[in-house]
Amino acid sequence: MKWLKRLLLALLALCALLALTFVFRAPLLRELADAWIVNQPLTKADVIVVLGGGLENRPFEAARLYQLGLAPRILLMKPRLSAASEIGVTPSEADLAKSILLKQGIPDRAIFVTSDSVTNSYDESIALRHWARTNRIKTAIIPTDIFHTRRVCWLYAKELRGTGIRVQIEAVPVHEYTQAKWWCGEAGIIAFQNEVLKYAYYRVKY
Repeated sequence: MKWLKRLLLALLALCALLALTFVFRAPLLRELADAWIVNQPLTKADVIVVLGGGLENRPFEAARLYQLGLAPRILLMKPRLSAASEIGVTPSEADLAKSILLKQGIPDRAIFVTSDSVTNSYDESIALRHWARTNRIKTAIIPTDIFHTRRVCWLYAKELRGTGIRVQIEAVPVHEYTQAKWWCGEAGIIAFQNEVLKYAYYRVKY
């Protein structure tokens, strides 16, 4: 019957497409990551901004950029304190990030913390806007995890529009996965998936 023949042909075509996708999955997935990640050329700036989270990567990269002479100051975000931090049982995230910077040889006089408390990436963009205006900052470097860069780039361009403040985004490699083979482990798949969802959510909400 004609309909059965057409169905079989469609199934064969689908199987062939799936087979090709599987065979060429590595270059396809690599290109997908390359298209998603934002990694801008860095020039000298007024401040390097360490966003909340990513203590294994972001403060260390900020210290490296400072030591290269790309900016004279490092700005830390001030996440709202956890219950344990409020009673002094554990250090705050800002304190931990500052300790890392000091251990990396950054002078205390070069480290600043936002006055605004933050709970998410949107709050951080507002905190940077306030701090930059108060301190007459015109350029900032933001080093962050590779898949986080797309959302950060869009968000800061939006929230800093019209302020005269320019942001440079640097994609920082992480220990758990690589840009070239991010799909080979659970950590990379989860990180990419989460950032795609968060990016879509931020575009709708903000």
